[in-house]
Amino acid sequence: MRKITILASVLIFAACNMEKKRDPIVVNYPETKKVDTVDTYFGTEVPDPYRWLEDDRSAETEAWVKTQNNVTFGYLDSIPFRDDLKQRLEKIWNYEKLSSPFKEGNYTYFYKNDGLQNQYVVYRKKEDGEAEVFLDPNTFSEDGTTSLMGLSFTKDGSMAAYLISEGGSDWRKAVVIDAESREIVEDTLVDIKFSGISWKGNDGFFYSSYDKPKGSELSAKTDQHKLYYHKLGTPQSEDELIFGGTPEQKHRYVGGYVSEDEKYLFISASVSTSGNKLFLKDLTEPNSELVTIVGDTDSDTYVIDNEGSTLYLVTNRNAPNKKVVVADAANPSPENWKDLIPETEHVLTAGTGGGYFFAEYMVDAISKVLQYDYEGNLVREVELPGVGSAGGFGGKKDDKEFYFSFTNYKTPGSSYKYNVETGEYELYWQPDIDFNPDDYESTQVFYTSKDGTKVPMIITHKKGIELNGKNPTILYGYGGFNISLTPSFSIVNAVWMEQGGVYAVPNLRGGGEYGKKWHLAGTKMQKQNVFDDFIAAAEYLIEKGYTSKEYLAIRGGSNGGLLVGATMTQRPDLMQVALPAVGVLDMLRYHTFTAGAGWAYDYGTAEESKEMFEYLKGYSPVHNVKEGVEYPATLITTGDHDDRVVPAHSFKFAAELQEKQAGDNPVLIRIETKAGHGAGTPVSKTIEQYADIFAFTLYNMGYDEIPNQAVLKEFKD
Repeated sequence: MRKITILASVLIFAACNMEKKRDPIVVNYPETKKVDTVDTYFGTEVPDPYRWLEDDRSAETEAWVKTQNNVTFGYLDSIPFRDDLKQRLEKIWNYEKLSSPFKEGNYTYFYKNDGLQNQYVVYRKKEDGEAEVFLDPNTFSEDGTTSLMGLSFTKDGSMAAYLISEGGSDWRKAVVIDAESREIVEDTLVDIKFSGISWKGNDGFFYSSYDKPKGSELSAKTDQHKLYYHKLGTPQSEDELIFGGTPEQKHRYVGGYVSEDEKYLFISASVSTSGNKLFLKDLTEPNSELVTIVGDTDSDTYVIDNEGSTLYLVTNRNAPNKKVVVADAANPSPENWKDLIPETEHVLTAGTGGGYFFAEYMVDAISKVLQYDYEGNLVREVELPGVGSAGGFGGKKDDKEFYFSFTNYKTPGSSYKYNVETGEYELYWQPDIDFNPDDYESTQVFYTSKDGTKVPMIITHKKGIELNGKNPTILYGYGGFNISLTPSFSIVNAVWMEQGGVYAVPNLRGGGEYGKKWHLAGTKMQKQNVFDDFIAAAEYLIEKGYTSKEYLAIRGGSNGGLLVGATMTQRPDLMQVALPAVGVLDMLRYHTFTAGAGWAYDYGTAEESKEMFEYLKGYSPVHNVKEGVEYPATLITTGDHDDRVVPAHSFKFAAELQEKQAGDNPVLIRIETKAGHGAGTPVSKTIEQYADIFAFTLYNMGYDEIPNQAVLKEFKD
């Protein structure tokens, strides 16, 4: 057993500006067994001493998880102000939350959480009627770990099917009900994954899944996705295979969706997380053949609407920032497309509603919305409530009004009712939350990365903070998979900021904020650009006096967990705390688990070439922990049911760090049980997790009590 003692002499919080002795927290790391597994890549031997931790079904791994959690929670229990943070999170979280409403059949539906309910409840009401509970996922399991992950209605609203996740897993079950009576009408469908539900009339629906893998369903490889049609009243074993399942149709991600007029089925098929083939099937013609719209995976293309045989598609084919094109279903291949809404310098997301197109653009990660008619004529620019992120512009064709949302880093999300003809809107719902946005400010800056690239970052904090280098700061990033980080409010970040914390989010390369070129600049042999962008963001915050090494924490999840792992192993001198969550941390083996092979578009694989292997090994966090280096205080978080980024990544990284850590900074791993990659996590578990993360972070920045004592006294009184 290794014993690490935290240094007793620390700085108490900045406001006091004085030193104080405190009793050390002693951490006895568990002994983690090593094995002699060695892999050979292009003549290079790579040891993998913790390979045994990949077996999520073994008693040894289970015992290791339990022991690590005992150590971690023993440490967290010793932080004196951890419970204060939990109480504050609970208090600020406890407000009513409503989704934007949507109409199905004779009812208007909406999601609501009274405050601290583990899962949102689905309500419905008739016009001028009283709201009633339609579905309450809090009744699905006693501990709140079974969540509602999708809800789909027939066109007339008389039938519905909903998807549930158990313990946070990506595997789903589908329950079919009569919408009026809410009674279950047939056996539950099982083993559905990475899928929605799209109805064909009232007779049945399309869904996607993989064959159940041999071995562990939480970690075994799944790379043959298939589209099925389920006819109501028949057993799932008789479901018709629509697409996939043959060598020439082997795709990792397959989805099918029915047009609003129920004339067409559109099928998207991908081998990775970027690029898709696209097909259509005429549902009005019995035994119709599939028609190819796009036969390669060189672009991201999807149909957003049709009028008869006229198709409207969004594509980045020869348009890195995307555009809307028109095609005829009888001859829909790219050479016959005509531009309707041309590409601009800003990235486009398009939707439809009320007989109009709504083009949502990102201008330096900030929303701009334009409304067009079906001839491609600009109707108006929608004047948004402020600078931030707008979403939800869209609805059914005959809608005269729909609802959109607006938020930013200091403004809780609100809903607005929009009139499609006049362009006027009114506030529909605004949360009543114990947080005053007027006390905070968000500033967008542009800093220079290592190679000279300008990168935007939004920095949010209390007004009037001193730029003295002593503000506790969380630098959050992602940088991958064409995903854009746009401004949005978070309850947990509100608590962080009211404690005097700074929250900074750079828009790193690898994301989608500036289109395909920005994405590609952070993939494969250019992945280091992402880490350089993140490092440069930290250096900017330190240079400008927002924070210093002693008060800086870096955080990210999934691909962002990789970002944190790579940054802390490359520049351990740059931050005081590292918080990698559900991270992709073993870059030589990530593609051997679940659907990980689909991430190769962004990462490449170790088998691809000698150059790619060497590049991956050069930044893979698990393979770059060095003996004798003092790494920052590290709290790794993961879930034992994460079947997207399997927890073995985090297990192996924790074992490497615990063995080789040279300094006194703690290295802990917090493994949530009955939890997955994050979606559907019960509110109670989320509050506990963030109380632990913030307590760990502040304690290792030198704080012995909650920084904002005024807030503590106020909410306790």
